[in-house]
Amino acid sequence: MRTYHCFWLLFWAGQPHQSFLTPLSKRTSGFPGKEKVLVLSGNSRRDLHRSKRSWMWNQFFLLEEYTGTDYQYVGKLHSDQDKGDGSLKYILSGDGAGDLFIINENTGDIQATRRLDREEKPVYILRAQAVNRRTGRPVEPESEFIIKIHDINDNEPMFTKDVYNASIPEMSDVGTFVVQVTATDADDPTYGNSAKVVYSILQGQPYFSVESETGVIKTALLNMDRENREQYQVVIQAKDMGGQMGGLSGTTTVNITLTDVNDNPPRFPQSTYQFRAPESMPPDSPVGRIKANDADVDENAEIEYSITEGDGYDMFGITTDQDTQEGIITVKKALDFENKNLYILKVEATNTHVDPRFLYLGPFKDSATVRIQVEDVDEPPVFSRPAYIMEVKEGVPINSVIGTVTAQDPDAAKNPVKYSVDRHTDMDRVFNINSGNGSIFTSKPLDRETLLWHNITVIAAEINNPKQSSRVPVFIKVLDVNDNAPEFAMFYETFVCENAKAEQLIQTLSAVDKDDSYSGHQFSFSLAPEAASSSNFTLQDNRDNTAGIFTRKTRYNRHEMSTYFLPVVISDNDYPIQSSTETVTIRVCACDHRGKMLSCNAEALIHPTGLSTGALIAILLCIIILLVTVVLFAALRRQRKKEPLIISKEDIRDNIVSYNDEGGGEEDTQAFDIGTLRNPEAIDDNKLRRDIVPETLFMPRRTATARDNTDVRDFINQRLKENDTDPTAPPYDSLATYAYEGNGSVAESLSSLESVTTDGDQDYDYLSDWGPRFKKLADMYGATDSDKDS
Repeated sequence: MRTYHCFWLLFWAGQPHQSFLTPLSKRTSGFPGKEKVLVLSGNSRRDLHRSKRSWMWNQFFLLEEYTGTDYQYVGKLHSDQDKGDGSLKYILSGDGAGDLFIINENTGDIQATRRLDREEKPVYILRAQAVNRRTGRPVEPESEFIIKIHDINDNEPMFTKDVYNASIPEMSDVGTFVVQVTATDADDPTYGNSAKVVYSILQGQPYFSVESETGVIKTALLNMDRENREQYQVVIQAKDMGGQMGGLSGTTTVNITLTDVNDNPPRFPQSTYQFRAPESMPPDSPVGRIKANDADVDENAEIEYSITEGDGYDMFGITTDQDTQEGIITVKKALDFENKNLYILKVEATNTHVDPRFLYLGPFKDSATVRIQVEDVDEPPVFSRPAYIMEVKEGVPINSVIGTVTAQDPDAAKNPVKYSVDRHTDMDRVFNINSGNGSIFTSKPLDRETLLWHNITVIAAEINNPKQSSRVPVFIKVLDVNDNAPEFAMFYETFVCENAKAEQLIQTLSAVDKDDSYSGHQFSFSLAPEAASSSNFTLQDNRDNTAGIFTRKTRYNRHEMSTYFLPVVISDNDYPIQSSTETVTIRVCACDHRGKMLSCNAEALIHPTGLSTGALIAILLCIIILLVTVVLFAALRRQRKKEPLIISKEDIRDNIVSYNDEGGGEEDTQAFDIGTLRNPEAIDDNKLRRDIVPETLFMPRRTATARDNTDVRDFINQRLKENDTDPTAPPYDSLATYAYEGNGSVAESLSSLESVTTDGDQDYDYLSDWGPRFKKLADMYGATDSDKDS
């Protein structure tokens, strides 16, 4: 009978049926009456092929998102050991037990306390057990069962991005891939169509389309032009339930940008351009700018300009401004209004990056005509040559014309021109110029040997407008004229031995000439006529610009004649022939048998007359050193003899220092202040050395201000200490003056300013009672009173 009951429970629990068990206190009302019972068994039955105390049905199903007010009924647990007498108690453990899921310990009814969301947790695993209520001992082993949450369509599709951004080239073909959008649905894809998503386009037709299953967006219109419209906004919808009515949906926005391609050629906005250029415009100067418009952007709009035709092809050039894509027309050569005043050019603009796919649209270039009118300006005179080279012989008479420069006004008016020499290039005023015809002439004698080239600048200016002027360099070469006689290359002074033999060579002569000879110098040497017959020496011309002096007789006597002066005539072979007479000094000296000089009658050659430069410098230095020594010695003696103002080492108050100088009154702040000598006993002996430089240099300190009512002794001591400890003090005794008068002076104030303000005369007789130190003051003021009385 028990076995039959177990099988009946298995069949009953596995089929849909109405629940006849007693409901719990908070059992869901109105829930479908199909009750689910999970039976626990205490016997083993092999014919049932199950283990003892195992679950007969271990799975419950529960719909998510329950909206009722009562607890949601899940199912019922029951053990075959339960006799219905209340001796058993059912215990539930596992996921959500006691919180999310509760069980009636008497009946085994399970309820859910709150609404469940399958997307949060689809499966709950729990464990159940029946125990004896009295002893607490389990009557069944703990067994596991599952509660599965059935899905409902409660989640709409969600796109992975809120906004998509995509771009495609303009003029793309139909069906060109743009971008793929993706939406996901959190519902269970294995249960119904809750998670089956279908895509559709809500905004963006007829330009784009979307594949319903994949979300791929493609172009749907041919030849979309960026120049007409660049931005598109497409709205895509994703709907679950396979797109059927009642399904949930979500949307996203796709921003699509058309990128540029070179599908537009450059175009000039006008066919003809006109510019004006003054003829004075220097080369490489800009004349004007032209621009061809291109609807494309970036590199597709880059343009290259060129001059293809025209009569000014070699006079003008054109370049491209990379920032503005304008063509800049510039001057290549100097313009001349008088020669040509109008130029016509043909300028072409071409794209630098051409897309072959769009060549069928036509050539990607355009041309325009440029007319350039040359304007006449007042130009300075123009010289016939860029530079002039002239030659003039040295020694020509003053005012001799050297050459002529020519300049003309290039303008149609042909204004007259005047010439002048730039005196900055001819400071000595060697040349001058005729202001009317431009002829250059000399104003001072020229000497090639002094200066070979003269470089001057000539200025040509319009008479009517002197500001219009131009300059030209003139190079003047001074040609040589034979105006210098040859002379000895050096001063010749030689000797002859007393025992010399006849025809013995004693000296070789050579000559130089300041003039320039094109064929080379050729000098001739001879004795002067007055010495040719009576001379004791002969001269032989070597014909190579040298000559030799020979003895004519045997033996010379230095006692009879100690010195011979031999006149030599030197001539050149240029025209006109120039000659000069030079003198050779020959001394008669005693020599040994080898001809080596021993001594001469007057002064030997090795001891020439006078002193050499080195000897003079040495003597001068000795004199200077001697003078410096004497001056230093005198200064030291004077310093040593200088006596101090105060000789006595006794109290300085007993010494009177006299100065033959009248003070400057109260305004003389440098005057002697006797107040500093009032208290010599308070001098502090702790002093720094002042005869050496301190090792560390310090900046001068600012002296602290004396406080009010300070005694004179304290004031002086403080100042003495500051000076004695000052490392920056000079290394010698010095006098420091302080303008402090002190309080309670017996003499009170001696200021003349205060005296002037008093009414009536004052009596200064009391000064005589103060002692000898105030005698001078008493005499001064007493004398004043005597003057007033008189």
